[in-house]
Amino acid sequence: MNSRESDGYPRRALVASPTPPAQVARAELADAWEWCRLEDADLVIALGGDGFMLQTLHNLLERRGTIVPVFGMNLGTVGFLMNEWRRHGLDERLRRAKAFKVAPLTMTATGVDGRVHTLPAINEVSLLRETRQTAKLQVSVNDRVVLEELSCDGILVATPAGSTAYNLSANGPILPLASSLVTLTPISAFRPRRWRGAILPDRARVTLRVLDAAKRPVSAVADQREVREVAEVSIAIDRSRELTLLFDPDHALDDRITMEQFLA
Repeated sequence: MNSRESDGYPRRALVASPTPPAQVARAELADAWEWCRLEDADLVIALGGDGFMLQTLHNLLERRGTIVPVFGMNLGTVGFLMNEWRRHGLDERLRRAKAFKVAPLTMTATGVDGRVHTLPAINEVSLLRETRQTAKLQVSVNDRVVLEELSCDGILVATPAGSTAYNLSANGPILPLASSLVTLTPISAFRPRRWRGAILPDRARVTLRVLDAAKRPVSAVADQREVREVAEVSIAIDRSRELTLLFDPDHALDDRITMEQFLA
């Protein structure tokens, strides 16, 4: 192995998006270090964009007993969760990298057919109307009904890491990474007209019950995975499955989230 073990990651796995730029970068790195399987790694190097990073993190959540840190390099579009792509100096970057903990959400969705689906979400869980009919939802927090009926296109619960993604597009607030908060954000709310969402402690459990699910079907989406025709969805942070993202000191995730509030 060419890399030194002083960075604390002697066994590294290399994963890459199927896009041509990521595959070219993967070929450049393949001969520079000795790589191991994802299942055996102490660290994962991910090449691609934000979508591929989410896919990699989900693979760690669902396929491994031990969740290891991920250092991403951007070969996609936005790359909010990634570092800059550079072929050289990887050992030094890993030694200097700043670690950030990200706790995923767990979505437990019960379909109208009674089937239960449990899925993790790193950015957000969103409920979306499936047809032209407005969705009607009952919203509860810690088993207390806080909105008897919300008429909307949908609603989402976002983590601090995901607050700059779909949540921001839906006019939700940006949450500092270390805030221990989640945001509950309506999507095109019609009634109550003045309700703009809520910020909740991340220990809160949010339950969303679909009213008149037969006439107004609703789907639930955990990041990129969808469950159609749900009757009820429960959402809560899972601290037992925290993920670790590594960033260059001048490219730290908490700074990037903060600065998003000042972009025009």
